[in-house]
Amino acid sequence: MNKVKGPKKHKLIEYANGPSLEEINGTVEVPEGKTFWKTLLAYSGPGALVAVGYMDPGNWSTSITGGQSFQYLLMSVILVSSLIAMLLQYMAAKLGIVTQMDLAQAIRARTSKSLGIVLWILTELAIMATDIAEVIGAAIALYLLFNIPLVIAVFITILDVMLLLLLTKVGFRKIEAIVVALIVVIFVVFAYEVALSNPDWAGVIVGLVPTAKTFATTPNVGGMSPLTGALGIIGATVMPHNLYLHSAISQTRKIDRNNEEQVAQTVRFSTWDSNIQLTMAFFVNALLLIMGVAVFKTGAVKDPSFFGLFEALSDTSTMSNGILASVARTGILSTLFAVALLASGQNSTITGTLTGQVIMEGFVHLRMPLWLRRLVTRLLSVIPVLICVMMTSNKPPLEEHQALNTLMNNSQVFLAFALPFSMLPLLMFTDSRVEMGDRFKNSLVIRVLGWLSVIGLTYLNMLGLPGQIEAFFGDQATAAQLALADHIAYVLIAAVLALLVWMIVELYKGNQRFEQQLAAQAAE
Repeated sequence: MNKVKGPKKHKLIEYANGPSLEEINGTVEVPEGKTFWKTLLAYSGPGALVAVGYMDPGNWSTSITGGQSFQYLLMSVILVSSLIAMLLQYMAAKLGIVTQMDLAQAIRARTSKSLGIVLWILTELAIMATDIAEVIGAAIALYLLFNIPLVIAVFITILDVMLLLLLTKVGFRKIEAIVVALIVVIFVVFAYEVALSNPDWAGVIVGLVPTAKTFATTPNVGGMSPLTGALGIIGATVMPHNLYLHSAISQTRKIDRNNEEQVAQTVRFSTWDSNIQLTMAFFVNALLLIMGVAVFKTGAVKDPSFFGLFEALSDTSTMSNGILASVARTGILSTLFAVALLASGQNSTITGTLTGQVIMEGFVHLRMPLWLRRLVTRLLSVIPVLICVMMTSNKPPLEEHQALNTLMNNSQVFLAFALPFSMLPLLMFTDSRVEMGDRFKNSLVIRVLGWLSVIGLTYLNMLGLPGQIEAFFGDQATAAQLALADHIAYVLIAAVLALLVWMIVELYKGNQRFEQQLAAQAAE
């Protein structure tokens, strides 16, 4: 008598080499023969999860202080960063839909195991860097809203793993809806605060056009030049893990992969979804910068941390006009700011966990439950935040606030390392007829814009690296420490370039092998 088999039991950590995010891959039904808007609604969602990474807590202080220091000069940087993001995310989604592989899987399929491990570690560090910003943002929001001591608030952020456990039970479509709702909350909060400030809209429009002053090294305001402000915005906007995430979640729609027309429709509507959501992210980041210009009096906010911004939003003396001052007196502005900060942190929790699973499965072929994945990453991210909080707990509040803000900004250095290793292979794959076929490979215009973006972003990230390393030594760094920081930066730049060459060589050889295999199959 045959025994009835029960459901397959999964180990905590197990081998994985199947479809990307297998539990949700191809699970969302899409209609056929419906109107444009109904079809777009069915495809909408993945773009929101991606857009979250472009408006996480790491962006906030950079955009607001950039506005307060240089007025609307850096608006053009936000615009150009958003357009580059749209281009890269379009290619990432297309790669996943056409090849049925996410970016990590595609890289690993054409490179060695050792390179795969190196790239996995590099990308994990980038995810942890964004997670540190989320821990700091969420902990500060809990402190500001409920007066919970910072140490306890940091530990409470670990409990968001329970939120993730709940979300995994409700289905991917509902997760998309929750993320969209939180994005709307963030947008409405900042739109309300900016509307009250009555900004100079003519100045905003002029600021959208880049000039030589945008990347100038002078003037220097509060330790920031237009160049460092621009680099900070670019670094906080275009993030490597979003490319891995989008190439995976673009495969959640259930279509006939052998039907080229259905694949083309999926690419088209996924691009619409991505561009609409990234446009929303652009407006959020633009509103943050406009807040820095229009909400506060020039130079009024001495503390650019989340604490300082919260206090400034309830201080009538910092407000740029009477209406703002009267609303600020009620505490509404500061409370809404903290609510938006908390919403931003929770959004990033969801996307960061999914991305971590994508790169772990893709690069090293290992899988663990999402709750465990989240718990491990969050515990590792919490350690430096706790150390920072405990080391500064007996110091003046301003010093504690600045230390947390510096930790958040310094952690973003890992994004500069990881970005070229996601952008470059993405462009190589989507440029290739072998990978994408004649219909879906990048057009000449996309190819040219893609290479300009990849080379430009890589150059700017490397250009800003010495300054980022110098920041680790603090504001009172000696000449010897600054020289050491520059030497470290140059060594890291050399290492990044060497690793890039290694990856390009392996990808080129892997593509040749793949092309030969296809030719052999066609000849049979």
